[in-house]
Amino acid sequence: MAADINEAVREICLWFPETEEYLSHGAPNFRVRGKTFASYLVNHHGDGRIALWLNTPAGAQELHVGDQPQHFFIPPYVGPRGWLGVHLDRGLDWDEIAALVREAWMKVAPPALARTLGPTISIDPPARTIDPAQFDPLSTPPAQKVLARMRELCLALPDTRQELAFGTPVWRAGKKTFASLYGHEQRIRVAFRVGIEMQELLIADRRRIYSARAFAG
Repeated sequence: MAADINEAVREICLWFPETEEYLSHGAPNFRVRGKTFASYLVNHHGDGRIALWLNTPAGAQELHVGDQPQHFFIPPYVGPRGWLGVHLDRGLDWDEIAALVREAWMKVAPPALARTLGPTISIDPPARTIDPAQFDPLSTPPAQKVLARMRELCLALPDTRQELAFGTPVWRAGKKTFASLYGHEQRIRVAFRVGIEMQELLIADRRRIYSARAFAG
């Protein structure tokens, strides 16, 4: 029995021949010979879901979402291309989840490799869900202290308000965001809008550790 949902997802996805796991935007993805068949998303942009996004065959998305909307959904970005979202913590049988992952793997795997596949893996339901800190990194006591300090500093400035954007707190002056607090790769990070020239200057300053992150707007 897998210890938690994280292990169950990997146990299923990595069971298929020549599958590789890689990170994309901080989320585990699974591919075979360069083609992605599954993505594992936890609270993606604050959506409240623990889910797999699967590159399912044509018609599967419409069938599953229409028949069982409590277990399936149309994911953002890749949904228009037929991908299927699967809730992992709402009671769907894990053998059924494994069968859906198989369909996604079969869709992108080379035919010769697909012909080598045996019976689908069968696993028991995981014993636990996931660590609450993984679901929401900003829920931890250290993150809450940083959030309180950021709120104190930012809201002391004129015409400033705090809002949520993609599930993370941001601070805006008028319509423009100037600061953000978010969790990434098990770290709490603060981002400031400083402009291109200042960004380059700060990144070049080896006395401190800075990194650049792309923001729109």
